[in-house]
Amino acid sequence: MPRKKEMSFESALERLENIVESMETGETSLAELLKNYSEGVELSKFCMASLDRTEQAMDLLIKENGGSFKEQKLDIEGE
Repeated sequence: MPRKKEMSFESALERLENIVESMETGETSLAELLKNYSEGVELSKFCMASLDRTEQAMDLLIKENGGSFKEQKLDIEGE
């Protein structure tokens, strides 16, 4: 069986946004809401894991004044 190509962060986020929009309309059946909710949870986990990996990689690349690299915690919380 061919291996399924991994979804990109952008594709996952776009799909998650579409799911949220469809759920907000109030015109979706209960069965479809449950299916969409389940998919949305998985997409959310995937997006959070992608962001965590990116944050860790960026933490390692923050450059120090002397030209050497120093690990420094990157604050992406925004506040």
